[in-house]
Amino acid sequence: MNLLIIRHAKAEGFAMDDSSRNLTEKGREQARRVGEFLKARGLQPDVTLASPYARARQTAEIFCESAGVQAPLIEPWLACGMSPSLAMSELQAYNDFGTVAICGHNPDFSYLAEWLLGSQAGGIHVGKASVILFFNVRPPSQGGYLEMMQPVSLL
Repeated sequence: MNLLIIRHAKAEGFAMDDSSRNLTEKGREQARRVGEFLKARGLQPDVTLASPYARARQTAEIFCESAGVQAPLIEPWLACGMSPSLAMSELQAYNDFGTVAICGHNPDFSYLAEWLLGSQAGGIHVGKASVILFFNVRPPSQGGYLEMMQPVSLL
């Protein structure tokens, strides 16, 4: 499968309940632009999976609408604290899809990207509303190759 890793867009400041932080207006615009960017390049996912946290769920919903794809599926394993091994284990269920998008959080996504590349911890930072595309990922194995890392600020 091809794996699109999409970090949530800009969200409100920290709150008592981290899971309920919503996107800001800027974040909503970032999510829309990410969807348009990928649609223009023919990189729409066959399925989109999102963290249940409000900011990631909202990013995925807006992204899916602007990319012209089905609404995201909410996956609890994408909540903050996801490990690369958990992600790869859960992604096995999607091995038959051409392109899978996951929308979630950092540092989880940085760790996942580093793990897929066999890189050392701290080598990759996934900024807000950034997209990383890996080709030929075969969960649960490590591997695949990095095709693109596109911060939304460059769109």
